[in-house]
Amino acid sequence: MSAASARILAIEDDPVLAAHLQEHLGRRGFDVTLRGDGDAGLTLACTEPFDLVLLDILLPGRNGLDALAELRRRRGVPVILMSALGAEQDRIAGFSQGADDYLPKPFAMAEMEVRIDAILRRVAYERREREPASAALPELDEAHQDVRHAGQWAQLTGTEFRLLELLVRHAGEVLSKAFLYQQVLHRPWSQHDRGLDMHVSHIRRKLQAIGYQAGRVETAWGKGYLFQRDENQ
Repeated sequence: MSAASARILAIEDDPVLAAHLQEHLGRRGFDVTLRGDGDAGLTLACTEPFDLVLLDILLPGRNGLDALAELRRRRGVPVILMSALGAEQDRIAGFSQGADDYLPKPFAMAEMEVRIDAILRRVAYERREREPASAALPELDEAHQDVRHAGQWAQLTGTEFRLLELLVRHAGEVLSKAFLYQQVLHRPWSQHDRGLDMHVSHIRRKLQAIGYQAGRVETAWGKGYLFQRDENQ
């Protein structure tokens, strides 16, 4: 999805920040609509086709978490929550109610752009028709919660299977650690939490042990992980 065709709804009651969002994203080619309270923003989000919603949590009329809960019952549009730095409970509540990402205020516009681009790439990928199964992808068995290659099972744990399945489903796309923690480990990401890294290390070792070489889990330093096919295989 190109920026020129993407519609963004920013629900933000701070007029200075709202104007900044509209100006900055507008220069990127996004079509940005502003609303300053939760009720008006929710109504618009439910009635018009937006590609992404930027949603503040502290809003007049209806707070962002309530608006998100109602929006999720009616629409599947991606939502990035915005809230004060350190509001951990808000972040947890937001992810549990279906937020796609979270930006703590104050945030740099460059970081916001990266988050938006990542979500729009993911949505574009999901909307494409599924390609025929590729020999480069590992043979994932949902019933066994494991992966098989050349007749051998990798002996993945349940968590390792969920992680590999998610990475393979988004092959070629960098998935952030924050996203993977929420989707796979079901807890917020912490900078000093090495749990995800450990699971990735185990997956790599187990795939190598069964001789799978047509793809690999790669590290995108400072960003997250991706499953990369080996086009030479």
